[in-house]
Amino acid sequence: MLYKFKSKAAGNLIMFQAHADQVLRLIGKEPSAKGILTVEELPAAIAILERLRQESVEVSKSGGQIANKPAHEVSLAQRAQPFRVMLERSFKEGHEVVWGV
Repeated sequence: MLYKFKSKAAGNLIMFQAHADQVLRLIGKEPSAKGILTVEELPAAIAILERLRQESVEVSKSGGQIANKPAHEVSLAQRAQPFRVMLERSFKEGHEVVWGV
């Protein structure tokens, strides 16, 4: 299954369910077929995803592997990057992010 995230501030973003579920849990949302991130919720979600990105950069700079994955695999931080950009644009323009509607 796929998740299709939508916002008036950005183009649609499609993620595999497994990755979207991980990202949603990380930002404190229960994965479901439908949902919304309100403008008020966006700053906290952006901060969490930015922290994930920074941790990933630090691990890669130290030469370590992320979550015991080989270097050629895509990390959750990398997969979440387009979503973080969508959240930032949505917050800047004052629009919520929805999925499943």
